[in-house]
Amino acid sequence: MKISTKGRYGLTIMMELAGKFGEGPTSLKSIAERNQLSEHYLEQLIAPLRNAGLVKSIRGAYGGYILSKEPHEITSGDVIRILEGPISPVDFTEEDDPAKRNLWLRIRNSIAEVLDSTTLADLVSYKEEIRQDSYMFYI
Repeated sequence: MKISTKGRYGLTIMMELAGKFGEGPTSLKSIAERNQLSEHYLEQLIAPLRNAGLVKSIRGAYGGYILSKEPHEITSGDVIRILEGPISPVDFTEEDDPAKRNLWLRIRNSIAEVLDSTTLADLVSYKEEIRQDSYMFYI
């Protein structure tokens, strides 16, 4: 299974919003600039996330987007399913060989378990830990 730019960039948007949770709305322009992504492409990705109820839009000069739930309540699986569709490496229901069908099912379940057990809060805290560990000190 390969996750496309829709899923990867959508997760980037959600991680940025999670990192700013409680600080007010964040514009797509600022997310695009910070991550060197196309603002126009992010606009296309935010619509399904808003329609699914994961983000809210705030209008006005200081508007932007905020998460509709706390970061620990949204999983990476939620985001990926909205933008990519069902998580499955192959259509195992068409597989005639029971051994291979079971293999595809186990792979799908393993991927889903990782995505569904990883929240936006987990991803943001991991990113912060890496940032703190990356400082180099010279004596």
